[in-house]
Amino acid sequence: MARFFYIARERSGKKMSGVEEAATQEEAISRLQAKDMIVINIFPEQKEIGIEKLGELKPKIKLKPKHYRITQEDLTLFCRQLATLLGAGVTILRCLEIISQQVSSRRLNLVIKDLQKKMESGFSFHEAMAKHPTVFSELWVNLIESGEASGNLAMVLNRLASYLERVAAFKKKIISALMYPAVLFGVGMFALLFLTLKIIPTFAELFAGFNVKMPLLTQVLIAVSMFIRNSILIVIVLAVIGIWLFRRYIRTAAGRRKWENFLFNIPNFGEFFRVYAIERFSSEMATLVESGVPILYSLEIAEHSVGNLTLADIIRKVKEEVREGKTLSGPLERSGFFEPMAVQMVAIGEEIGELSNMFKRLNVFYQEYIDTFLTRFTSLFEPIMLIFMGVVIGIMVIGMFLPIFQLTQVSG
Repeated sequence: MARFFYIARERSGKKMSGVEEAATQEEAISRLQAKDMIVINIFPEQKEIGIEKLGELKPKIKLKPKHYRITQEDLTLFCRQLATLLGAGVTILRCLEIISQQVSSRRLNLVIKDLQKKMESGFSFHEAMAKHPTVFSELWVNLIESGEASGNLAMVLNRLASYLERVAAFKKKIISALMYPAVLFGVGMFALLFLTLKIIPTFAELFAGFNVKMPLLTQVLIAVSMFIRNSILIVIVLAVIGIWLFRRYIRTAAGRRKWENFLFNIPNFGEFFRVYAIERFSSEMATLVESGVPILYSLEIAEHSVGNLTLADIIRKVKEEVREGKTLSGPLERSGFFEPMAVQMVAIGEEIGELSNMFKRLNVFYQEYIDTFLTRFTSLFEPIMLIFMGVVIGIMVIGMFLPIFQLTQVSG
């Protein structure tokens, strides 16, 4: 008979912990449920994996953390390692001990050690995580709670790790697609600044020695160049202040909604921003529903983590209607934010009981849409940018050489 440490709640809500002897973990859970207890967490006091003992899983070389802040890569790796170790049969406390010695983030190392202490004092895993809301989002906490309640924590963590990896890979794909246009734009602006601050003033000094009225285009170029050259520090300071004020404004609820409304109404690009918000929503809903989180809790989590206030307001209204007993597809359709195809797929998913799979299909579709849009954008941006640079530089060259042509005609 093996000994299993458990954390459970009575029907009254009182939390209790102890040790239950049973042949298997499933039998231990059945015995506790027979005592009218709701099992929150259960794990063996000691378990072997193949011919290796748990003590041998402790790394021989303790890695020194390399940075302080917690990156998305740190959390994704933590989740994947935890899922792998739990799936291999390692107890949750030993998993945390092993991972704490391998993380690259000093802050995450401290957080993991705090999770260990809280669990040793009787907290469940999700309750310990909830004490660190700046590190673990509602998505993490609710998925972990679902995994603990169902006894499938390793499986839920695997799904969460896969979700985090998909999100990270998709973000990298977007950044890679936008990198070339950004570099091209930066080089173009640098070239224009160089011409404006260095070349045009040189020609202006040359023309100043001639008693000839310069063409209007040349006068305008020189005036703009002198203004930028004499006021560049003021322009930079005003730009920094403007950006700071703008960022502060869009952090307010009213400012954020106005900014999102502006983005959604940009010709050709508004559809991209709307689809990007729906892609994130469908990805989160697919992970939550597949992991066994009730639909109302899933909507509540998505409302706070979707990253878009306009869509969050819609999700809140949808949640209220679902709470009243209505279907999910109905309020989605009435919102006007979702396409008819998305609404129909959700409706079919509700009818056949495959809602998580439908959200997965929607997520794949919208990711392909975004990928196609970015590919077309980058392919069009290059010629547009080259034409723009050619026209602007051409105007500058003509403006600088017009006085030379005029002087040539006068001397002739």
